[in-house]
Amino acid sequence: MPDLSIIIVSWNVKNYLEKCLASIFRNQLGSNLEVIVVDNASTDGTTEMVKNNFTQVKLITNETNLGFATANNQGILASRSDFILALNPDTEILNDALQKSLEFMKKNAQIGILGCKHLNPDWTLQPSVRRLPNFWAIFFIITKLAKIFPDMPPIYDYLAKDFDYKLAQPAEQVAGSFFLLRKKTIDEIGLFDENFFTWFEEVDMCKRAKDAGWQVWYYPEAQIVHHGGQSFIQELTWKKQNVFFASAFYYFKKHGFK
Repeated sequence: MPDLSIIIVSWNVKNYLEKCLASIFRNQLGSNLEVIVVDNASTDGTTEMVKNNFTQVKLITNETNLGFATANNQGILASRSDFILALNPDTEILNDALQKSLEFMKKNAQIGILGCKHLNPDWTLQPSVRRLPNFWAIFFIITKLAKIFPDMPPIYDYLAKDFDYKLAQPAEQVAGSFFLLRKKTIDEIGLFDENFFTWFEEVDMCKRAKDAGWQVWYYPEAQIVHHGGQSFIQELTWKKQNVFFASAFYYFKKHGFK
């Protein structure tokens, strides 16, 4: 049985995915890894690249874009390890991040979900921890008021701007770009909720894990480079905002307004 199963959901990010996979195998440090790529109907040659360059990767191809939650569940159901890492394709593993995060999980049986330290491509810190969402924070983001008043209390609190990224510590939610799950936790609380097409699926998973008595932790000794945006507040176009709103509405409908 592999030490770790890594699930990567891809959609038209061939170049990023190639760098991500190369970084995994370059830094696996003797670990027995199972890497599963679930491709959501890419048209940029992603599947051909994986088949040609990474024959050790298990590839699942979808005929349509099924979304992040559904595709991750496909990978989880095909995995064989007691620890499962949902990893974004626009990330690069650094040094011994996989080994360190896995060892930390094994030493701390109460942790159900673990996040790591994220760095921007210029190696500056990228915030990756937030508190669970509240109505006013999401309202200010959707109405764009958060761009004008980024430090208003609901936004400051939601984005956890007071979080100390130097310390390993519990967190309310960690970024889905590096989302290490214990299989036992998944068996207890269930898979990703497929009613989320994208956004909030990892938030929902953190909320369900915490409600079931599991801990969510941030661990800075494991580090990755994440090529994603530094602040989703700045990036929400109107089209993306509609999806964000639908996911937020479903989250609040499911868990209540905080």
